[in-house]
Amino acid sequence: MVKNSNNNKVPFTFIIKIILLGMTIAFFLNTTAKDEITWWYQGVRGFYFFLVPSIIVSIIRFTIISFYNVRHAKKAVRGNFVLGINRVTAMLNAVFVIIGLMIAFGIKPIEFLTSLTIVAMAIAVLFRDYITNMLSGLFIMFSEQLSVGDRIKVGDQKGRIVDITFANIELQNDEDDIVMIPNNLVFTNPMVNLSAHRSNLFAVKFELPLSIDVSVDNLEAYIRETLLNHPNLAPNNELDLEVIEIGKDFVRYKIELYAVSSSNKLHKNIENEILKYILAFKHRQAKSS
Repeated sequence: MVKNSNNNKVPFTFIIKIILLGMTIAFFLNTTAKDEITWWYQGVRGFYFFLVPSIIVSIIRFTIISFYNVRHAKKAVRGNFVLGINRVTAMLNAVFVIIGLMIAFGIKPIEFLTSLTIVAMAIAVLFRDYITNMLSGLFIMFSEQLSVGDRIKVGDQKGRIVDITFANIELQNDEDDIVMIPNNLVFTNPMVNLSAHRSNLFAVKFELPLSIDVSVDNLEAYIRETLLNHPNLAPNNELDLEVIEIGKDFVRYKIELYAVSSSNKLHKNIENEILKYILAFKHRQAKSS
């Protein structure tokens, strides 16, 4: 179930915007016709034309997300609706900033855009790939196909989605490297969502220094004995400790286990518990050596 309790709270920045809007309105009520030709009046006017639409968009965003959370309060959803709304809000605020700056410098936005029609077409051609990439990002954000936290495979790259932007999807692969996948590649290459059907299987990775004199068999026996009859692990677990990397002064291991459910929170809790056992084992081995 997706919970966005933080998105339901009125943000501090919204309160600041309301206060600043009240100050700008008070400023306009106390100005004279002579003040309207000054540069600082134009600056405040541009700031006002940024604040008003920005506040309206913030109210709309808050209302939409609130209705979305209420509607899906008892449903398990995998979409990125809230993420998409936040990205669109940020993009609109950037547009409002540009319009506010134009007004502050005495430029009429509509006339400016009209005069740049040909230039805008040229820019659209030059930045065609980025524009299509951005549109692909919007489709992904508002779709049910992918979600932050899913494990996917795109081409030769495989990993867990840590963020979705207008430009790319950020994947964290098995080596903990961050890989940027352009959004267009999701639609032009075969893509496999490994988390579409959530599994009870999860992996725990850890590393020990080479100075710890312990065999893989002994470490595996210790972990097996520690996790014996664990209430949140499936009874048919065949624990297999795998060495995935040997570095200059460390050895990295991986264990794959089956939990009693597919809950990511439960998997994380079990992982933290196992890592605490490994840390205690490391301290005991360090003292004995």
